[in-house]
Amino acid sequence: MTPELPEHDDARRAEDVPPPEEGPIPSEPPSLRASDADRSETVRVLQDAVARGLLTPEEGSERMAAAWAARHVHQLPPLTADLPPAVAAGGATTAPGWRPLAAMAVARARTTVGDVRAAGLRSPRSVALLAAVVVALLLVGLLGGMAVHELFDGGPGGFGPR
Repeated sequence: MTPELPEHDDARRAEDVPPPEEGPIPSEPPSLRASDADRSETVRVLQDAVARGLLTPEEGSERMAAAWAARHVHQLPPLTADLPPAVAAGGATTAPGWRPLAAMAVARARTTVGDVRAAGLRSPRSVALLAAVVVALLLVGLLGGMAVHELFDGGPGGFGPR
């Protein structure tokens, strides 16, 4: 008696394996990987938002950590979606510098002197301004005298005898 061999063994194995699923072909290409430059730009926007007070430091820190942890480009825009765009470079306000600052100080001093002249020298405002100027001059003289004394009288690092 010979054992019976199964017929079409390959066919039986093929029946046991489920056929590959045939669904719709994906219409979207695979997600693009985020580069360090992409992450850095998102973090720069988030830092600017924290500096402008749009995000708390804690929330900004959380979003920055998520930006650095992002693997795909599509994960980055949601981190900045609720933030208004930054001011354009042409419209950005910059520090005025020393020359305009000095011009503003001179204009303010002229206005104050003009107000004092208009109010008269014996008005309370004029007396308070004069007292403030005298106190400021006294402080500058006192501090200057102390500095000169320390410098030439042998104080720390001074030139005088030891």
